[in-house]
Amino acid sequence: MKKLTRILAFVFAFIMLATVPASAASAYQTYTYSISGQALYSPDAYTAKESYTSEHMGLEVPLASPGDLEIDDDGKVYIADTGNSRVVVLDPYYKLDFIIDTFINNHGIEDSFNEPAGLFVTDDTIWVCDTENGRIVTFDKQGNFKKVIGEPKGALVDETSIYKPIAVAVDAYGSLYVVGSQTVEGIIVMTDDGVFKGFFGAQAVTLSAWDILWRRFKTEEQLENSEQNISKPYNNITINEDGFVYVTIDGIDEESVVSSIYGKSTDGKYAPVKLINAAGDEIMRRNGFWPPSGEVDFATGKTDSVTGVSTIVDVAVGPEKTWSIIDAKRSKVYTYDFDGNLLFAFGDLADTSNVLGCIKYACAITYHGTDMVILDSGNNCVVRYERTPYGDLLASAIACQNNYEFDAAIEYWQQVIKYNQNFDAAYVGIGKALARIGEYEQSLEYFKKAYDTANYSSSYTEVRAEWMSKFFILFLIIIAVLIFAVSKFLGLVGKINKKATLKKTKRTFIDELCYGFYVMVHPFDGFWDLKHEKRGSLRASFTYIVLTIIAFFYQSIGQGYIANPQGYYSSIFVQMISVLIPLILFVLANWCLTTLFEGEGSFKDIFIAVSYSLLPIPLIIIPCTIASNFLISTELAIVNIFITFAFIWLGALVFCGTMVTHDYSLGKNFITFLGTIVAMAFIMFIVILFSTLVGKLVGLIAYDKTVPYPR
Repeated sequence: MKKLTRILAFVFAFIMLATVPASAASAYQTYTYSISGQALYSPDAYTAKESYTSEHMGLEVPLASPGDLEIDDDGKVYIADTGNSRVVVLDPYYKLDFIIDTFINNHGIEDSFNEPAGLFVTDDTIWVCDTENGRIVTFDKQGNFKKVIGEPKGALVDETSIYKPIAVAVDAYGSLYVVGSQTVEGIIVMTDDGVFKGFFGAQAVTLSAWDILWRRFKTEEQLENSEQNISKPYNNITINEDGFVYVTIDGIDEESVVSSIYGKSTDGKYAPVKLINAAGDEIMRRNGFWPPSGEVDFATGKTDSVTGVSTIVDVAVGPEKTWSIIDAKRSKVYTYDFDGNLLFAFGDLADTSNVLGCIKYACAITYHGTDMVILDSGNNCVVRYERTPYGDLLASAIACQNNYEFDAAIEYWQQVIKYNQNFDAAYVGIGKALARIGEYEQSLEYFKKAYDTANYSSSYTEVRAEWMSKFFILFLIIIAVLIFAVSKFLGLVGKINKKATLKKTKRTFIDELCYGFYVMVHPFDGFWDLKHEKRGSLRASFTYIVLTIIAFFYQSIGQGYIANPQGYYSSIFVQMISVLIPLILFVLANWCLTTLFEGEGSFKDIFIAVSYSLLPIPLIIIPCTIASNFLISTELAIVNIFITFAFIWLGALVFCGTMVTHDYSLGKNFITFLGTIVAMAFIMFIVILFSTLVGKLVGLIAYDKTVPYPR
């Protein structure tokens, strides 16, 4: 019996191990972000393959605080071993090839590095940022010295600054783009002979509104003696195959970065990573849900134990125009496509167990073919990550998309969705591919799933143009009928109001309702007759309130996709509360206040005047809601203008209504109006305070003394 039990336990354990998903064995979780900022877990695009320590490399003297990492087309690995003031070169298998620590310079004197922080490798040259010596030293691919490029004349605008190159990139024409740790004017551009060509891409200065205002009152002497607001220097750089320069920066004011991320800014002014062209213009595409800045949910620490915006310290160009950045604060990698869509994020801080794939301090990133390689200066090692089948599908889909092979791209994106149904970029990819082959109507469904309003608008423009070409005559007929019907209706309302003016008998409900249209365009005469001639009534007032609630409810459920891409809606009960509470509060506060300041209107008069003022809301919001179903993003602003105008019209009518009802002058009514708003806040405070006290009193009475109080 014991033997049988052991066999069954063994079989059960084997089945459990065999059925554990591959991602469960990872040392980190891969994820993307939804449009609402929620982390969406996804399959691993990269998994840690191996960690290469100094012992594996064959180094007698271990790496010490290495600063940079590069891999050339032949697979050779170059490490700026900053702490040991040397450059370590490894073969494609991460075994020691040679070390550059001393060399004979161009004066025939033995020379050495002083804490080199960065390097760059081209087809025939190794470019080393000899940081503390303030120069760039070049070698051929065998490690033989070529030349020294010193400080370029004119590169230091400020005499107190020191030239300390920490990163360099070289374009196809031999121009050097140098990042200096104290260079605040931007990227230094010079020739490979050290001739200074200029600066470009300086980071914008962050000034608060108070600083801007206070500087206007300072004298020239005070401005000179005050603390200068200067740009922050960049910390790293790389260049892509098109000659565009990626730069990273970690010194931007955190509030500015937060505002840029949550505001979903597309200008890159306060972005921690930028793409700059030869003219110095920032050209990065930021078409994703969130601007490429690393972590999105940085305030709660839900995806890790760290809070605060990402500290971006390096950027690497990957296959198919993708690019990756590393967050040194979290030791995470964030990979984007060329349009700025987050493809995946992964990584985690290393704990005491040093699990493979976790990084203690990520300081540099590069690509080795399809593999991703990260330099961990905290553990003085190099970690290589291998692309998974899921990652291969992503790369294949993007490759087909870039090569205009749209049918193949659709197939790959559909396979990606089978792996990860939460991956919005896949839906966008399918939608784009369908749109480019003319299947605009089909593409709309995929853009909807990804909440991609920009591409949805582009496709819908084509769909709408096709509809218009087919039904243009019908469209004109509908417009003409609507105009005719509205004009006839307004004419009928005018006749009813004219007849009601001369009536000696009691006015009908229709008369009272139609009078609201007269009040809308003749507020002073309208509100006067509303009170003194009894042209209005409570039943008409309640009708306008109901119409307003229905209008807001219809706006909640009836907006087009562009106006409400995430499909948010609220119940009619919520709309009732949102209309009735402000209305009752205003009427009550205004009545309480005006009784003290000789107001002639009763509570009923104020209620009727305010209720009749609501009429512009349903008359404008309902047509705007219908129109929102046929508009694109750029046209939605027109609808918003009309809705804003409706609320302005409402406010003007309420102001005029209270002034006429109480027989106030313009100035007195203005002061009373402001006092009403303050009184509304005071009443709300009293109600909340009273309800809180009642709740505590009920809790005290209902407390069961037999139940021990929790300590």
